[in-house]
Amino acid sequence: KQAEKAVHQKKEQSKTKCRKARRRHINLVAEFNRRQRKNIWLETHIWHAKRFHMVKKWGYCLGNSPTEKSYRACYRAMTKHCLLQDLSYYCCLELTGKENELLKQLTRICSIDTGLTFEEACYLSGGFEGSLNLYRADRYPEDMLGPVTFIWKPRDGSEKRQLWIWMHPALKQDILRELKAIFQCSEPEEIGIPEPVTTSGQEGNEINVVLSPGKKRKKDDKEGEKAVPVKKIIGDGTRDPFQSYSWISRTTGITISDRTMEILRYRLIGPLSHSVLTETLKAASLQTV
Repeated sequence: KQAEKAVHQKKEQSKTKCRKARRRHINLVAEFNRRQRKNIWLETHIWHAKRFHMVKKWGYCLGNSPTEKSYRACYRAMTKHCLLQDLSYYCCLELTGKENELLKQLTRICSIDTGLTFEEACYLSGGFEGSLNLYRADRYPEDMLGPVTFIWKPRDGSEKRQLWIWMHPALKQDILRELKAIFQCSEPEEIGIPEPVTTSGQEGNEINVVLSPGKKRKKDDKEGEKAVPVKKIIGDGTRDPFQSYSWISRTTGITISDRTMEILRYRLIGPLSHSVLTETLKAASLQTV
């Protein structure tokens, strides 16, 4: 009787995996994807998480202050070498359409009294990045939306132009609503919305576990190749992953696309910034077909 009682009262084995199992690549990626459901990580998150106190702001997990006394090192890099900052949490909106139509409506949300605007020749060429303050349509000097930076894509001979506008995530929703209103972009463009985050460990129907005596278990997919989990970042901290991220206007022909977390942004500060860029980036050879 005591033995039967012990069997019924036997506790279930703990489902917590050992550290070696948790540190496997497939399990690490699954855990990272799970932890990014509420607060999006930047591409440099792992590096910052080991060296900074992290804070959760604007839907992102950002490094706030270093854990070590590195202020002197940062100051030395800014004054004598190069310091890099990750600004990928800044939001990017892409406007695509005819140049005349873009400038016609953009003049309603800015003013030449505050400085150079979108239609300045040096900015239209695509060689320089501009900055200005945006206001609600025809409301200057009242109802300011906030400061933004922008850059035009260089002309390629066609009528259509592309304009990228960068803004702080706290200003994104207000500026996006104002742009959609002045360009009359109310219809979501038909673009396939990505599926939720999945890993190879969760796709039970598509993976077969192959067991062979004397060998470790291997997870194979349909094509027989070794299944490798993929790190997927869907959406961003300011947008739900299942919402539309592109809108088009049938009357003006303008398309507004949300490119947040699709275009990374870094800031280099210091006298050797250009030297670091020239040593890092290599010009690609153009091949014409």
